[in-house]
Order: sequence, then C-alpha cells, then structure tokens
Amino acid sequence: MGAIVSPSYEDVTSRYEPVVGLETHVELGTNTKMFCACPTGFGAAPNTQICPVCLGLPGSLPVANAAAIEATIRIGLALNCTIASWCRFARKNYFYPDMPKNYQISQYDEPLCGEGWLDIDLDGETVRIGIERVHLEEDTGKTLHVGGATGRIHGASESLVDYNRAGIPLVEIVTKPIPGTGARAPQVARAYVTELRDVVRSLGVSDVRMEQGSMRCDVNTSLNLPGAAWGTRTETKNVNSLRSVERAVRSEMVRQAGLLDAGVPIHQETRHFHEDTGDTTPGRSKETATDYRYFPEPDLVPLAPDAAWVAELKDALPELPRVHRQRLQAAWELSDAEMAAVLNAGAVELIEQTVAAGATAAGARKWWLGDLARRANEQGVELAAVGVTPAHVAALQALVDEGRLNDKLARVVLEGVVAGEGDPAAVMSARGLAVVSDTGALTAAVDAAIEANPDVAAKVRDGKVAAAGALVGAVMKTTGGQADARTVRELIIARLS
Repeated sequence: MGAIVSPSYEDVTSRYEPVVGLETHVELGTNTKMFCACPTGFGAAPNTQICPVCLGLPGSLPVANAAAIEATIRIGLALNCTIASWCRFARKNYFYPDMPKNYQISQYDEPLCGEGWLDIDLDGETVRIGIERVHLEEDTGKTLHVGGATGRIHGASESLVDYNRAGIPLVEIVTKPIPGTGARAPQVARAYVTELRDVVRSLGVSDVRMEQGSMRCDVNTSLNLPGAAWGTRTETKNVNSLRSVERAVRSEMVRQAGLLDAGVPIHQETRHFHEDTGDTTPGRSKETATDYRYFPEPDLVPLAPDAAWVAELKDALPELPRVHRQRLQAAWELSDAEMAAVLNAGAVELIEQTVAAGATAAGARKWWLGDLARRANEQGVELAAVGVTPAHVAALQALVDEGRLNDKLARVVLEGVVAGEGDPAAVMSARGLAVVSDTGALTAAVDAAIEANPDVAAKVRDGKVAAAGALVGAVMKTTGGQADARTVRELIIARLS
C-alpha cells in the first residue's frame, strides 16, 4: 500500500458526497441524580457525590427522577417529537472503568420521544434535520489520565476515576442521517448543534456548557460516490465545542477521502478529536446494538406519560429560539443576509444583551460583527470568549453616541478593555483618549492645516466645500485622531468662508 495522500477539501467535495449524523448528550440540570438522591453540582471534590445506588452496590434499587422525565418530554416537544404513551428503561451492558455498575440504565427500542425535527437557518436557507429519537439515560463517571502531556491514556502514568458524574440524568438526542448537504456538511453540523443548544437552554433544563461536559456531541461521518450506497461511518466521540463539531466533520471527510482514494476500506470505529491539530485518531471498533445485550431494566416500572399532562407541557413551552430570532430580525430591521451574518457569528444573544444594556441594534451589531468577530477568529475562540461583555459594548457605543469618542478612538479603548484595563470609561480616562471638541484647543491645529495646504484652502474659499475633507484629515493626523471631526470641519469652513 502506498502513502495516503490527503486531498484538499474542495477536491473531496467535488468527488464525494458526505452523510452526517449527530448524537448529542445533554446533562439535565436536576438537583439530584437520575435514580438516586445524590446531588449533581459541578466541581465537587472527586467521589463525594456518590451512594450505593449510583455505584451499583448489591441490594440497591433505583427510583426514577420525575423532574428528569418531565425535562426530557419538554425537549422532545420542542423538537416536534411524538411522545410515547408507554415506554421503558433498558440495561445496556458493557464494561468501562468509569461505569461502576458495568451496565448503564438507558432506553433501547422504546424511547420516550421519537420522530421529530429541528429546522436550522444557514445562508438564508432553512434546512430541516430529522430527529430519530430522544431518550433518557444515566451518565457515566469520568476518567482522568495523569502524568502525560495530552490528558489521554496514551503516555499517562496513571488513571483516576471520579464517580460524581455517574448517574446524572443524561438525554441523548439522535438525528437521522443527514445527506445532501455537500460542501456545507460541516457548517450544517455546527448550525444544528448550535440551534439544539439554544433550544435546550431556552427550556431551562440544562446549562448546556460544552466546556464543562454538560453537552457533548458524537459526530458520525461517512463518504460515498454520487449515486452509490452510503459509506461506512466513523463516530468521533465527545466533541466539546461548536467549532470542533465543524472541524471534526471536515477532518473526517478529508481523512476518509484519502483512504478511499488509496483503495483502503473505512473501518466502523470510534475516534478521538484533537483540539490542537484538528485531526482524529482511532479509538475502538464500534459495537453494534447486539454487542450491548440490551434487556428491559427489571428494577424499574415502565413509563406511561399521561396525554393531558403532555399537552399541558406543550402549551407551556417558551418561545423557541428560531421564532425569537425572527422577532428580533424584524425589530432590528435586518435583511435575511444581515441576520445570517449575525447567526454565523454566533452573535444573536450577545447583540440582544447589548441592546438590553442600552445600545441601539445597529451600534451593537457594528462592534460584535466587526472588531470583536475579527478578534474571535484570530484567537480561534467563540465570540463570547474574547474578553468583552455586552455591558462593555453598550458603554463603548454610548461614549461614541455622546461624542466623547470617535470610532477610531473607540477601537483603541476596546483594545484596553480586552487587555483587562477596565471598563470603556476607565480605559478612556487612563489613556487620555477622549475626543477634543473645544474650539479653542482646535483653532491652532486648524490654522496650521490651512497654512500648510494653501491650494486646498483656496478651493474651499472658492465654494468647493468638499475639499475641506483634506484639511479635516490633516487636523486629525496632527491631533492623533482625537479631534472631533464635525467641530474641525465647522471651524475650517468658518475660517475660509
């Protein structure tokens, strides 16, 4: 076998068709675990939130968490699913060191919610993502690999297990296969997980913090030639950021294309995504359902949600994010293309919070989609992580609106805010960046500009007022951009009229 050559992404999408599927796990924000009364708070000392039930000790019996069942039904309703009138839990049998029971209480062929959809907006187009199932299970513990450079088992000197997370209610949301998206497959995957996160957050059932593991995504990817049967899929496990979801799909498409071009078959397996390189590496061969030896959980009674109760839950759903965004688009008077830019930048909530803090929609959008979006791209982080809050942006725009800063100075102030020098007013004061609008202070600079540019001054005297722009620019340069341009222009015209 010759060396595997990775083709360009453009080459991959010109010859192959991708199919993507997403399995998203959401930890519910209940006070107690799924089948016991242990607390669920994040960040507790290892192995301090455990009991015989979540450790699976002999003689312990589970009791289902009613709040978790309600939250799962609400998620299913928000995703347009049919809610089962009768379903039950099942045991999923497999061994992992972080799973104390050696089985996981989950759901198999009878999920609580199924056959739904979620619409996403991408580049002005609506894409409907089919939802196969939404089921409820318990989370596993967490294995910590220490002594190595990567935090993974390879190279680690020892592994430790924290069972605090074991037994926390976990909702798994599984899409149907998503074909037909072509080169946009990575963007579609990211847009779906983004929308799903927003939906779950709007319901108030989880904080969906991917960086803390309360929302994790398994990304399934396969390639096939146009018109051929779908290819063998791989499953990239536990992807923990929106950006990484997109990168994982793209990376797998390029990797698989290189193998297929070389005549090497794709193996159905799990893979690990590496944030530093954007690559995936093999995990284990992927089991099938029969490998898990599912059977009905003998210690739990079936679930039979009352239809009237489900209807009440549906009627009480909050305004869902897509409807909310459509309302905001109308209020902000944005075109579809402008709203798409806001969505692509992940700025809807940030702009909304900035407007709530006192800025206009136009002012908020200018900063979040301009300088701040550029910084986020350069740093490779989400927009909300650039070090500036909506309150900062609203305060910055207020200084501009009041005439105390111009846009050029405001950008310098913004740099100070990002650097941790304080809020915009404090940075402006400390750096002495306020706009100079005092006519007495500007007169000397105006006179100097007129004297240095006699030809331009003559044009203005002859009635060509537009020529005054060159003189304004000269004054701005002399004052380091701190002069108020409107005041300077008025002084120039008054001098030369």
